[in-house]
Amino acid sequence: MKVIVTGGTGSFGRKMVNKLLTRSDVSEIRVFSRDEWKQDQMRNEIKDDRVRYYVGDVRDRLSVDGAMRGVDFLFHAAALKQVPSCEFFPHEAVQTNVLGSRNVALSAIAHGVKRAVFLSTDKAVQPVNAMGMSKALMEKSVQAESRRLGDGDTVLATVRYGNVMYSRGSVIPLFVDQIARGQPLTLTVPEMTRFLLSLEHAIELVDFALQNARQGDLFVRKAPACTVGDLAQAVLELFESDVGTKIIGIRHGEKLYETLASREELGRSEDMGDYYRISMDDRDLNYEKYFSEGDRDEAARDDYHSHNTQRLDVAGVKKLLLTLPEIHQALAARRR
Repeated sequence: MKVIVTGGTGSFGRKMVNKLLTRSDVSEIRVFSRDEWKQDQMRNEIKDDRVRYYVGDVRDRLSVDGAMRGVDFLFHAAALKQVPSCEFFPHEAVQTNVLGSRNVALSAIAHGVKRAVFLSTDKAVQPVNAMGMSKALMEKSVQAESRRLGDGDTVLATVRYGNVMYSRGSVIPLFVDQIARGQPLTLTVPEMTRFLLSLEHAIELVDFALQNARQGDLFVRKAPACTVGDLAQAVLELFESDVGTKIIGIRHGEKLYETLASREELGRSEDMGDYYRISMDDRDLNYEKYFSEGDRDEAARDDYHSHNTQRLDVAGVKKLLLTLPEIHQALAARRR
């Protein structure tokens, strides 16, 4: 089978490519991204003829079409992800995250891709920033195409997850770098909570969606959370550092806690153990055909967010951090 990974040179994309290379039934993996330098890095690191590289941009439908021909499965990870950048350049977030994602969806449908999984974020739920808003519109766009397809040959699904630990641009590598430089760890506000998900678990979520998705499904992986203050303290203790912390306040567009699923979504969800499957709303515009008394349990139901999920203390965060190979590498470098 042939697989394409858009944004294939990012943290998720590289991990997914390496995961796919362990499978004997994968004959070709197409890495689609606009960063030729990172593609060259990957080309030198991964010595496997099954990996093919396509320079292009999801904003350009023609370049997407050129990479999509003959593909069986699609993982769409290309996106603008930095909250402050999207706040200052919201039109760029729309171009990539909304219109670019629609290009990918339409191309997948046109070329008969069997299954496509689109990566979203907890910031898409009740969004307060441009990045989250653009991802929410991406989700809506994918589901709109799913409604149009119905039982078509291509199945479109979405996954939603929170911060991936040690991914590029995330706070943990920033903390490690600040310790190496002898600088205090910069915190927004200590009581802010964030989900904690390893890159391996993010890959498992996407694979689970690929295997189990029905048309228009959205999947969420359950995850623990911690306060930013406890996360900083855990890193300081692991690295035996006394640089301390510095409060800088909430940045542009940030929330005190993150939500993975709204109570309205949970009302049409299926608990699958480690995952929630959230079915799309497949009604059409003829609402009078769908008279309902309403969901009496909705008022009592709560959103699934980082304030009410399993909360890890400092010891729990340290234990989780020690499952990351990057932390062990950083600790080993510090001891040299």
